[in-house]
Amino acid sequence: MEVEDLLREHAPQVLAALVRRYGGFDTCEDAVQEALLAAAVQWPTDGVPANPKGWLTTVASRRWTELWRNGAARRRREETAALLTPGDPEQVPAVDDTLSLLLMCCHPSLTRVSQVALTLRAVGGLTTAEIARAFLVPEATIGQRISRAKQRIRASGAGFRLPSPSERDERVAAVMDVLYLIFNEGYTASSGAALNRVELTAEAIRLTRQLRSRLPDDGEVAGLLALMLLTDARRPARTGPDGALTPLADQDRSRWDTQAIADGVTLITETLASAPLGPYQLQAAIAAVHDEAPRAQDTDWPQILGLYDLLHSLAPGPMVTLNRIVAFAMVRGPRTGLEHLAAAEADPALAGHHRVHAVRAHLLDLAGNHEAARTHYELAARHTLSIPEQRYLNARAAQLGPSAS
Repeated sequence: MEVEDLLREHAPQVLAALVRRYGGFDTCEDAVQEALLAAAVQWPTDGVPANPKGWLTTVASRRWTELWRNGAARRRREETAALLTPGDPEQVPAVDDTLSLLLMCCHPSLTRVSQVALTLRAVGGLTTAEIARAFLVPEATIGQRISRAKQRIRASGAGFRLPSPSERDERVAAVMDVLYLIFNEGYTASSGAALNRVELTAEAIRLTRQLRSRLPDDGEVAGLLALMLLTDARRPARTGPDGALTPLADQDRSRWDTQAIADGVTLITETLASAPLGPYQLQAAIAAVHDEAPRAQDTDWPQILGLYDLLHSLAPGPMVTLNRIVAFAMVRGPRTGLEHLAAAEADPALAGHHRVHAVRAHLLDLAGNHEAARTHYELAARHTLSIPEQRYLNARAAQLGPSAS
C-alpha cells in the first residue's frame, strides 16, 4: 500500500484514539495533522514502520502534549501533563470510531461547507492544501473554515460519543448529505477545466464504505454507496481522448467498470428487498436501470419514470423535477416534456439554471425545432462555470447550424 493510502486509512483511527484519550477535538486534530506531515516526509526515505498506526499515534500524542503544555502553562496545570504521557503504541484501541468522527464533523452548528471541509480533513486525511485545490479556493480560505469549524465544535461542548438515537438519525442524514455532496463535486466539478476530480469521488466512496461498515443495516447508507458505485462506474467513458464531455447516450459502454456495476446492482437489489424505501435507494435503482441497458436505446425509460415518480413524492427537489421531466419526455414525447418544463420553471431554484436551458435544448432538438435548440444550448453554455460543459454545449449548438447573432 502506498504511503498516502496508509496515511488516509490511519488518520481517522489515530484522531479517534487521541480524542478518546485527551478530549478536545481541535488540538487533537492539529496534532494528528502534524504527525501525518512527519510521516509523509520520513516514511518514503526511512521506510514504513512495522506498526504505522502506533507510530502515528505516538508522534501525534507527543505533539498533543507539547501543544497542551504551551496552553496549559498559563493555567498552572503543567503537573497534570505528566500524567498524560503517551502509552505503548501497541495499546491503541482497535475500535472503529469513524462514525463518531463523521457525526462530530457534521455537527449541526456548522455550515455545510465547513462540514465538508472538516470531514475531508479529519476523516478523509486530506491536507488543507489538498482540500483547497479540490474546491479551487485559496488554502488560507479553507484553513480559516476548518479553524472556525473546530472552534464551533469546541464551543458547543460536543463530546466524542454517539448521540442519542433520536438525534442520531438526523445527524447520520447530514453525514450522508455531506458525502453525497463530496461525490457530486468530484464526479461533475461545478467549475474549472476538469470534468472530474477523482480524488473527491474516491474519498467519498471510501468514507461511505466505512460508514456502511458501522451501519450495515441502514438501507439509505447502502443506497448511497450503491448510487456512488453505479455512477462512478461510468466515469471512464464520460470524456473522450481530448477531455471533452461525452453524454450518457453516446458513451462507449464497454469502457464502463463492470465490477463496480455488479457490486452496485447486488447491493441495491438486496437493500430494496430488506430495508424501508429511501431517496438514495431510489436514485441507486435509477442508476442501475441505466447501467444494465446494453445500449442507450435499450434503456427502460418507463421503469425510470416510475422510479422518479416515487422519488418525487418521497423527496421532491429541483433536480429531481428536472430529471423526471427528461424521463417523462423519453416516455411520452419531447413536446409533452417541454410543456412540463415550462411549468417547472416557476420554481425559483430552476429559473435560469443552465441545466434547464440544456434540457430544453435537448427536447427542442428531439422535437425538430433545431434553431430554438441551438439558442438554448448557447444559453446553457453561458450559464455554466464548468469548462468541459461549456465546450460540449457550444459544440452541440454548432452542430445545429450557425448562430443568428
